[in-house]
Amino acid sequence: MHTPQRLARIAGLLYLIMAICGAFAEIVRATVYEPGDAATTAKNVAIHAGLVRASVVADLVAVPIGLLTAMALYLLLKHVHANAARAMVIFLAIAAAMMALNLAHQLQALHVSEAAYPSAFDTQGSDVVLLMLDLHHNGYLMTQVFFGLWLLPMGYLVYRSRMIPRVIGVLLIVGCFGYLVDTFARFTAPDLGAVLSPFVVTPPAVAEVSMLLWLLVKGVRIPQRDRPAAVAAA
Repeated sequence: MHTPQRLARIAGLLYLIMAICGAFAEIVRATVYEPGDAATTAKNVAIHAGLVRASVVADLVAVPIGLLTAMALYLLLKHVHANAARAMVIFLAIAAAMMALNLAHQLQALHVSEAAYPSAFDTQGSDVVLLMLDLHHNGYLMTQVFFGLWLLPMGYLVYRSRMIPRVIGVLLIVGCFGYLVDTFARFTAPDLGAVLSPFVVTPPAVAEVSMLLWLLVKGVRIPQRDRPAAVAAA
């Protein structure tokens, strides 16, 4: 059996890989996607086809790595509250499934772009590329609901466990609501949501980076009463 310290380091490493893959994919999408501008978006996708394809692969890697991260955290924290640990895994599993299916839209945009550009990229082809990326964008915002919700039980478990600084648990809980506010504001009041987004997504970003770095660098503190059991398990 893995010791808590080893599980923490494994979870931190997996979390880091997931974060790097997700950040890379998001940067590429932000580079090529121009909402409302079909011609520019289609041209960007065609010119940066290799990067777009790599971003799809990066997200496909992030999906199973994310599930493995949730499983490692489940093993690490299930003794605190089993149902909360299960909820954490379930929320991320839903997000992972939605994210994987949603990538089909991004891949289809790439296929249309590669087939039509640069020979005779008509308006219809450009519109299809933009439509596919619009669908991906909106699908990603919907997925963000569950990316937010998985932070709530994680934050609760971290706070209750005392194995990781409680402030990180609080940040994770706040981060959950940051993601939720961002998603619902973008759908219900797009202009306001665009203004709020940089502010409300910062707390979850800080929380997740803090969590993964702490796991990777510091590991966990084992409560005194749990030390004999942890030593025996090792």
